[in-house]
Order: sequence, then C-alpha cells, then structure tokens
Amino acid sequence: MAEKHSPSSLGIICRKSMLCFFLFASSLFMLSWYFVLHSTSSSGFIDLSLLPHPKFTSVIGNDNSSSWNRKDVEPSIGNRAILVDNEEQEENPQKKDDLGGVKCSSFNNNSRQPLKIFMYDLPSEFHFGLLDWKPQGDSVWPDLRTKVPEYPGGLNLQHSIEYWLTLDLLASEVPGIPRDGSAVRVRNSSEADVIFVPFFSSLSYNRYSKVNPQQNKSKDKLLQEKLLKFLTSQKEWKRYPPNIANVGKDVIAPYKHVIRSYVNDSSDFDSRPTLLYFQGAIYRKDGGFARQELFYLLKDEKDVHFQFGSVQKDGVGKASRGMHSSKFCLNIAGDTPSSNRLFDAIASHCVPVIISDDIELPYEDVLDYSQFCIFVRTSDAVREKFLLNLIRSIKKDEWTRMWQRLKEVENLFEFQYPSREGDAVQMIWQAVARKVPAIRLKLNKLRRFSRFGTQKDGELRKIPSPGNFW
Repeated sequence: MAEKHSPSSLGIICRKSMLCFFLFASSLFMLSWYFVLHSTSSSGFIDLSLLPHPKFTSVIGNDNSSSWNRKDVEPSIGNRAILVDNEEQEENPQKKDDLGGVKCSSFNNNSRQPLKIFMYDLPSEFHFGLLDWKPQGDSVWPDLRTKVPEYPGGLNLQHSIEYWLTLDLLASEVPGIPRDGSAVRVRNSSEADVIFVPFFSSLSYNRYSKVNPQQNKSKDKLLQEKLLKFLTSQKEWKRYPPNIANVGKDVIAPYKHVIRSYVNDSSDFDSRPTLLYFQGAIYRKDGGFARQELFYLLKDEKDVHFQFGSVQKDGVGKASRGMHSSKFCLNIAGDTPSSNRLFDAIASHCVPVIISDDIELPYEDVLDYSQFCIFVRTSDAVREKFLLNLIRSIKKDEWTRMWQRLKEVENLFEFQYPSREGDAVQMIWQAVARKVPAIRLKLNKLRRFSRFGTQKDGELRKIPSPGNFW
C-alpha cells in the first residue's frame, strides 16, 4: 500500500525543497561573482591615475589595506570622511622628493599637457601700473629679463595672488627663465582652457578705494567699471551663460604668509614653551564673535598667548617670534571664515587649530588637512575648558607627527618667482586644471537644446495639449 502523507507533511517537504534550492542558487551566484572579481584584480579594478597622491588619500587594494579607525576621519568640514594612508606603507624610493612622498607633479598625471591660458593684454593701469611701473614702448608688460617690479610689503602681500600668477604666465613666454610648466600662455583664446584677467584687484582696493573730495567715485571703482565694460564686450565672455560664476568652479587660493618662514627649524615639542598662540584683532563683527569669547576664556592661562596685535611697531617680527616658539596656533574666523593666520602658522611649523565652521581650504581635494591641523567646531571651542583640555590631550608623539607633516607641505603654500614645482603658483594652476573637465561637461549639457533658443531659469516651456485630450 502506498504511503500517504498528510497535507501538513507535504507543506513541510515543499518548504524544505524551496529552501535548499534557494541556498544552492545563492551559493552559485556568490561563487560566480568571486571568480569575476578575482579575475579582474590583476589588471587593475580601479584606475589609479585618476586618484590623487596616495600619501594624502588612501587606495584600498587586494594586497595592501589601510587601517580604518576613528583618528582617520575628518569630521569638521562638510561632514566628509577621509581615509589616510598608514605612515608605515612602503613607498617607491625612485619617486621620493623633499616632501617625503612622490613629487607634487603626481597630483596631476605627468603625461598631461599643461593648462593653456589666454591672458588679456590689459593696459598697465590694471596691473603693474598699480605698482608705479611705467610701460616702455608699445608693450603693456615689464621685461622680465631686466627687472621685475616688486609688490609692496606688509599686509598687502597676503592678497598678492594675481601678481604671482601674472608673472608666471609672462615667464612662460620668455626662453631661459627656469620655471615649472603647469600652465602656459596661449595667444589664441580658442585654444585656451581658461581665460585669465590680469587685474591686481586687491591692491587696487587697498590703495585706491577711498573717494577723494574732488571725486564722485574712487579710482578703484572707476577701474572696476572700466574693466567690466571691456570684458562684457569680448567674444570670450559672450560664449558662456551669465550664471557661470559659482562656487562649483571657483578655486580656493592660499594667502601669502606675511611672517618669515622658519628656515632650518630644529625645534621640538619641549623647546616651544607656549602651548597656544594668538595675536591679532580680537573684536570682530559677524562670525568673528568667537575671538572675543575665547579671549575671555584664555587670557589668564599661563602657557597661552592671546593678545591684540597689528603690523605696527614690529608687529610682524613679534608674531614671527611668537609663532616659532609655540606648539599650537589659533586660526579663528574673523570678518570672513579664513585669514592669513593659517598660512603664517604653516610657515612657522606651528600646528594650526582651526575654529571656523565655514572655512574653505586650498587644494583640499588632494590634501588632507587633518594630518597637520586640528579642527574644532565653534560651538565646542567657546565651551569653558573644552579647547584647553583638547589641546593638552595631544601628547608629544602626535604633535611631532603633525609638526613633521607641516614641514613637508609648507612649500605647497609658498609663492615665489620664478615659480617652482609644487609651490603655490603651480598648485593653483593644477587646481584650476582639475576644474576644467566639470565645467566643460556643464557647458556641453547647456548646449543640448541650444538650437531651440534659451529660456529663463526655472521656466517650463509650454507644451500644447493633444486635440483629443478631454
């Protein structure tokens, strides 16, 4: 007699069969993906040439993996987490340079062509004429083979970026001037990657923004209006949509440090007696309220220097000596989120303590600032004892690693002429070059429907309803 199964026993058998089938199919699926991934690993699953210097951002491969721990996360800027390389990772000795890693040119692929820049031949009143230089003959530019006009010193220097970039582009046309080749000047704008306007705007504002009694407008205002009238009439300007200026394409450039660099720095943790240093304007408007709050919290601490200071009466010299003898240097938001004080600290090898929630930093897409800076949220910094307890918790070994890193990266923020590989001028050009592909993509997308004309932002083109629609 055939064995009979109850309905409940049949259900159990069916469920067991389905479970076995599911497990078998899942195993086959996982095994197939394992063999696919394993077969691609040797040929390079990730294009390493698209990634920045491994010293600054880690690449996790099949053979060598980086440690991932709480100290590797930078929580203070834009909630971004950056995985950094282990310091013990072995490097290619053939590519090492003074930065302790591969050369800075590896931020960009060495096989790529230099950035092509079209620069307008503006009258000298917009650039070197502001330095009291007089043009000779028909040229609006100085002859760099004879004498280079000097930029004024003091606080003017911190906003001198246009001066250094202009000099570098002019030098690219003069044979025999030793310079790095991240950017070259081209004479035809149609061949250019970007357009450069050589206007020493900061110097114009600092020197000529006041209105004289005999004038209705300042010289700076007149220059700006004259420049805008010129630019808006140029064919290069008319190629682009009017809203092309935005933070998505802007490049953050460093200030030029004002204090002297700490050359041949042989100091250490114990030889720098001041724990925390700040000297500058204390009472600021808007986001600079933290300076005043911190002044009252820290002014009586014995190993903290927190005082008002200016460039008057050897202020720059005093600041140089103070930063060179301090372990940590405060960089607190003032009227704006950033200030030159950060770059003074880097030049002093004084570990920067950044209290500025909205700060934007140069080259941060390829440079991990958490390796040599301390970031503190403003809301935390103004809590009683929070900042001092945090700074005192950083011991000698950790400070020494950050101090060493400062010495490795300081040249990335150094402006000089002629420009050299890995200095601030070349890093700015490379930062611009990294922006170009994204801007081209955006412009090409905007041209998709250009044959149909343009429409206002946010306005939908009216579409007629079909005749049989209701």
